[in-house]
Amino acid sequence: MSERENRLLVVFSRNPVAGRVKTRLAASIGDREALAVYEHLRDITERETSKAECDRAVYYSDFIPENDLFLKSDTRALLQSGADLGERMHRAFIDAFTLGYRHVVLIGTDCPDLSAFLIDRAFDALAEFDVVLGPARDGGFYLIGLKHAVPELFLGRRWSTSAVLTESLNIIRSLKKEYTLLPALSDIDTIDDLLEWGLWKQN
Repeated sequence: MSERENRLLVVFSRNPVAGRVKTRLAASIGDREALAVYEHLRDITERETSKAECDRAVYYSDFIPENDLFLKSDTRALLQSGADLGERMHRAFIDAFTLGYRHVVLIGTDCPDLSAFLIDRAFDALAEFDVVLGPARDGGFYLIGLKHAVPELFLGRRWSTSAVLTESLNIIRSLKKEYTLLPALSDIDTIDDLLEWGLWKQN
């Protein structure tokens, strides 16, 4: 396998349905505006991930659509499965390693500053480290890369808290894994995030 063929980028995407995406934003700007923001974030993510030096798989939250901006001939389309976010991520990593990929990076679609350069940097880091994390400024992470499955990072944990990154680092250290961090970036989850990044303007 070539270096590119050893690398799989997993993108977790919610199906873009009004009322089902960006619910914290929707409480401030309404379902239709929140959907428009989410579609814009997905468009940014698609453009950047298509430029990265890796294969790509998109895991949808509810169903695999017939048409979608991610669905290109070189992209696998799959369905997330699991009781919570951690289990869904863990299963996606297991899928990727079972397919024979040696370096796997997983991202969502909430980080407009995530670039192809940073994605490639994450893959490069996996040549040296067991784990690579992209810290989110809200205390979570926008990217995680592995070279082998680490179930402790995903199973039996609480998600969507400000302690996710700190707890993840504690788990990695307790397992004596080598890790590195990418630059901290912001996810778009709240109206303040949205206004700061300029994706939406108040009337």
